Amino acid sequence: MTRLLACLLLLSASASLSAADRAPNIVLIMADDLGYAELGCYGQKWIKTPNIDRLAKEGIRFTDFYSGNAVCAPSRCCLMTGKHPGHAYVRNNFTQKKLPAETIALGLTDFTGQRPLATEEVTVAEMLKQRGYATAAIGKWGLGQSGTTGDPNKQGFDLFYGFNCQVHAHNHYPKFLMRNSEREVQPGNDRTLTGETFSQDQFTKVALEFIDENQEKPFFLYLPFAIPHLSIQVPEESTAEYTSTIPEEDYVHKGYLEHPTPRAGYAAMVTHMDKDIGKILDKIESLGLDDDTLVIFTSDNGATYDRLGGSDSDFFESVANLRGLKGSLYEGGVRVPFVARWPGKIKPGQVSNLPAALWDMMPTIADISDTKAPEAIDGYSLAPTLLGEGKQQVHDYLYWEFPAYGGQQSIRMGKWKGIRQNMMKKDNPEPLKIELYNLEADPGETTDLAAKHPEMVEKMAKLMAEAHTPSEFERMPVLDGKK
Repeated sequence: MTRLLACLLLLSASASLSAADRAPNIVLIMADDLGYAELGCYGQKWIKTPNIDRLAKEGIRFTDFYSGNAVCAPSRCCLMTGKHPGHAYVRNNFTQKKLPAETIALGLTDFTGQRPLATEEVTVAEMLKQRGYATAAIGKWGLGQSGTTGDPNKQGFDLFYGFNCQVHAHNHYPKFLMRNSEREVQPGNDRTLTGETFSQDQFTKVALEFIDENQEKPFFLYLPFAIPHLSIQVPEESTAEYTSTIPEEDYVHKGYLEHPTPRAGYAAMVTHMDKDIGKILDKIESLGLDDDTLVIFTSDNGATYDRLGGSDSDFFESVANLRGLKGSLYEGGVRVPFVARWPGKIKPGQVSNLPAALWDMMPTIADISDTKAPEAIDGYSLAPTLLGEGKQQVHDYLYWEFPAYGGQQSIRMGKWKGIRQNMMKKDNPEPLKIELYNLEADPGETTDLAAKHPEMVEKMAKLMAEAHTPSEFERMPVLDGKK
């Protein structure tokens, strides 16, 4: 009996040690075009998001968190590679015109995809392979078609399921989704307004399967959901939750498919996604993985503008009192929700005002997983703030550039925000003019203080010049020199 007891104690100690040594699971969920104030925990009054609100209540909510850029692909590049837009490989949405032979051989010529990440770029998923993580990206990728250098299977992901191409993702009832390099036909769909197989439901189904299959080892589950990016599409039973409570009004429809009740449909999309997040949380809890799993939720950029596709950011007050929407480097275009939960590690009910951005995700995940991030990145680990341990390194400034929507640059230094507009317009007499705002007193960026603080404007101009590295693809002539 004594020997048996000793063996049992040894096995118990070994199991405890194994659990203690286990690297944490990381679930990173990113909505598509979700505005800063479209969640209940950020003040939304119409759209119900109880599961994301729960993440905030049981964890931490950031008030001053930023996307990588003002539109999809460049923002995702910053997230995946830890670089700000002045150093990032992808700095704009770009549609590939010519596909490599490997992609054509796979028969994937319907959607050409965006500029693919280069082979030498290191992603979060590749970094986590240092500790043997199982990795999956499920949803909208936007950083390279299958067969290109940006193929998620070539960028550290064991499993990819979803839309490689952002244009493919413009319809939530697609004819097919990609499982790695294989087309998976979606029954009953023909890319019209409705169908039998809702892509969001498929993403959730595959995500739950991935968690089940990898519960015994650490996993990184990246869920770049395509909701609520247009078109407005969602199962009717979800829309029914809002048709009697959200008023509609006449508008001139432009772009994407037309939904009969667009406000109710938009709200239903977000709530449908929230319910799916609840399913993922329930799965993690049912497997006893709660204490081993960090769950993060954020968005890739601000909410949509001009009632495009029937969306109505004014009605929902999607960016609260902030200025600008998607495509703009004003606050409403780049300030996004960010909540994180990790039972036993992140103290519940916290609110942080730390300015941070998507390029901070790579070093944060490296810190938490005890892996090594590449040296040439711009992010700082947020682990001290999340876990309440150690000293938080604070950015001297956060920097963005965007060679579209007129051409823009912006920088945030503490309470100060500098922004340049219309830098690509040939008839602009002052393309390097900086507007200056005090975000502490004026979060809506209504009063330009540049004339009152010339020393701050001069400092920002120098830092903007330092932060910008010319891109091989996306030139900004006023910064790079005309060639």
